[in-house]
Amino acid sequence: MANLRDVRLRMRTIEQTLKVTKAMKLISTAKLRKGRRMLENTEPYFKRIQKSMYDILSGFDVFSGEGILNSVFFRKVEPESHTAIIAITSDKGLAGSYNVNVYRRAVQLCQNVRKPLLILIGAVAPRYFIHSPYVILEDFSFRSQIPTVEHAGEIADYVISQYLWGVFDEIHIVYTHMFNTAKLKPTDHQIIPLVKEVIQKDLLDIGDTQRVDLKFEYSPSAEEIFDALVPQYIKGVIYGCMVEAYASEQSARMVAMEEASKNADEMLSTLRINYNRARQTGITQEISEIAGSAESLAER
Repeated sequence: MANLRDVRLRMRTIEQTLKVTKAMKLISTAKLRKGRRMLENTEPYFKRIQKSMYDILSGFDVFSGEGILNSVFFRKVEPESHTAIIAITSDKGLAGSYNVNVYRRAVQLCQNVRKPLLILIGAVAPRYFIHSPYVILEDFSFRSQIPTVEHAGEIADYVISQYLWGVFDEIHIVYTHMFNTAKLKPTDHQIIPLVKEVIQKDLLDIGDTQRVDLKFEYSPSAEEIFDALVPQYIKGVIYGCMVEAYASEQSARMVAMEEASKNADEMLSTLRINYNRARQTGITQEISEIAGSAESLAER
């Protein structure tokens, strides 16, 4: 009887867990649909601003051999300069290996750049990076809210102000790119310095076509145009990455909850078989005891 009570208790616990995982899967599915709609609406803009920056950068040689170095966003990267790495994780767990993969990609990038400084997005990020040897400059948490342009603007303003103050000379962003619901890949982009070859590679990595170099004339000056455009470019890139990371997070959580529900169903099936066997054994034993008692009474 004690064994049957233990099995029933385990079954009840798993059934309650199964209700939670199924509910979370439904919620993640609904959020994924919304995230994919946002991604479909944002992705053309995200690609367009990258293409626009590439087109503008391709005309640098019309000004001078040095390029547009007089802009505040064009300065020489010194050997002792720091590198900012923006890492986008989730505000909640239970998303499988989603956050771990972002952490690994960010650490790998940290090992390949000069003096990394971390700028974290998401409540989960500090839990991973607090134990790393790298300095956390700032962290942002929006408590699982849907990414907005205002969120991206807040982060972009902070990053730009730190860059202009000379805290770092390079900026990279690490996020998860969603090719489809079954394929999520941690990816990183170099935001600053603006290098057309890097932008071209990023566009090719997300399935775009090869860009052709173009040349433009700027009025009143290239420096003023760039000083106005680059902050919008940075905000647009951060927003696009945040939206894609949000959709990827919901996809990862949906798959994780589906697997958890499947495992719970399998455990319940096994426990039901064990429970029925133990119950049948108990019933058989009771019948045998009753039959034996009846025979003893009949003999008397």
